[in-house]
Amino acid sequence: MNEKAKRLSDKVTAALHSSRGQNILLYLLFVAVAFVFWVFLSLDAEVQRDFDVPLEIQEVPDSVTLIGQPPVAIGVSVKGKDSQLLRFLWGKMSPVKFKWEESVEGQSFVLGRPKLEAKLRDYFGNGVQVLACRPDSLRLAFTSQPGVRVKLNVQADVHPNLQYILSGPVYANVDSVTLYSVEDLPRSLQFVSTEPIVKSDLRDTTRYEVRVKPIAGVRIIPDVVTVTVPVEPLISKKRKIRLEVSHRPEDKNLITFPSNIEISYLVPMSAYNDEYPVKAYVDFRDARPNARKLPVTLSALPSVYHNLSFEPDSVEYIIESIK
Repeated sequence: MNEKAKRLSDKVTAALHSSRGQNILLYLLFVAVAFVFWVFLSLDAEVQRDFDVPLEIQEVPDSVTLIGQPPVAIGVSVKGKDSQLLRFLWGKMSPVKFKWEESVEGQSFVLGRPKLEAKLRDYFGNGVQVLACRPDSLRLAFTSQPGVRVKLNVQADVHPNLQYILSGPVYANVDSVTLYSVEDLPRSLQFVSTEPIVKSDLRDTTRYEVRVKPIAGVRIIPDVVTVTVPVEPLISKKRKIRLEVSHRPEDKNLITFPSNIEISYLVPMSAYNDEYPVKAYVDFRDARPNARKLPVTLSALPSVYHNLSFEPDSVEYIIESIK
């Protein structure tokens, strides 16, 4: 293997020392020089670029709650040489920072257009022209008053697949939220609701990130909650139940054939091993000389049983006198 590498190295060295090899090296050198000149000329050209500059408000007092949320970033269009903008194209952009106490006016944090653009010019440096920014100004109301805790209602219209069931109520990770407002909240505001969830054909427990319905002039914390829709499969199950006779006179006895019936139903997986009381009856008063069978009736069914059926739905019988 070393011998092959040595022969290959000798061939390359010989090729480079040949007149053809030297011409190729000279050509590549001119290409590299041209590329360097092109890069320098490109960096010296004026261009217009758009940036999303992160916004940071510093030294916000702990007692203050902003009613309006500041934008995560400011969209800025600038014009300048590529060499001046190159550092903003690579890596993560640092935030443009505003101190809280320098921009408070009454019950609002205010950044006017002149102040915002001046800060952005300092951010990008001399020689870079700020053409536009979005938003071009900022006014955020705030309050120092404590929040009001209200109940959270989950609005959900959810339906599982036919072989599944909702195994419990749909619920959020919090049962209440806190409301903040510059003005006093109306006494009638006792609860807030999530945005509606509409889902169907669910086959498993699912969680959704859902926004709380906004209220104008009010800050809601949290404004996004996690809503859980508990779903579990239905399992087929069968049981035998002994028949009972209702309204039987004391001097009579009624014997059915068969004496048991079999019920079939679907039950949630979590309740498969639980036995819920179910009774089956025949009514002595339905016995007639010309009737060979009596209909079977079931008691009220547990709510966890679904699609219940039973057989037989009627039984033969004989009546005996008790001496």
